[in-house]
Amino acid sequence: MSSLRLIVFGRQGAGKGTQAVRLADHYGIPHISTGDMLRAAAASGSDFGRQVKEIMDSGSLVSDEVMEGVVAERLAQPDAAAGFLLDGYPRTPGQAEYLQTLLAPDGVQAAINLEVPEDVVVDRITGRRVCSSCGATYALGRDESAVSGLCANCGGEVLQRPDDTEDAVRKRLALYAESTEPLLNWFRERDLLVDVDGVGDPDDIAAALVARIDERRSGAPGAGS
Repeated sequence: MSSLRLIVFGRQGAGKGTQAVRLADHYGIPHISTGDMLRAAAASGSDFGRQVKEIMDSGSLVSDEVMEGVVAERLAQPDAAAGFLLDGYPRTPGQAEYLQTLLAPDGVQAAINLEVPEDVVVDRITGRRVCSSCGATYALGRDESAVSGLCANCGGEVLQRPDDTEDAVRKRLALYAESTEPLLNWFRERDLLVDVDGVGDPDDIAAALVARIDERRSGAPGAGS
């Protein structure tokens, strides 16, 4: 079977990170985030890697041209030969065009969109509490530490982060929708988008994702979104 090349999308708080790790483990492919790619390039010691490191150290934004080089370098590594799961790239239709050209003739098999209603995501994020000492995370309604305000791991103070208020979260979600919808449409128009319900038991969601991906790989009828 050909190598498995996937992209994963999802609102903040949709459980994308959790499911991406599960998918990568299930298929034995690396879960590669934008940050991973940039750090790998900067640590490579190559002329290009030193250029990336200078950009990162200066706090400047990485241009599309530089990001294309980062992606090409990372996806050429041996661990990506059997496939990969990309998280955080592409971010624009132009980057998607570049990625498909880079991976020609096969391109990616699917762009997974983990769908969770905005109100559910807002509840998840606003209910999140974080230990100010060790960074452990807790959830209201599930973890005692979120209620008591004391971390079960280190005894540190458990707080709500300033950017986890409802107003801040809704602003971030609006920005995500504005920037991501054109990209989702790009993949949808090419019959590459696979929408999967992200609400429910994580095990059930993971099973649904695997089923949809395997349908794609087998070429089963109705394997699109």
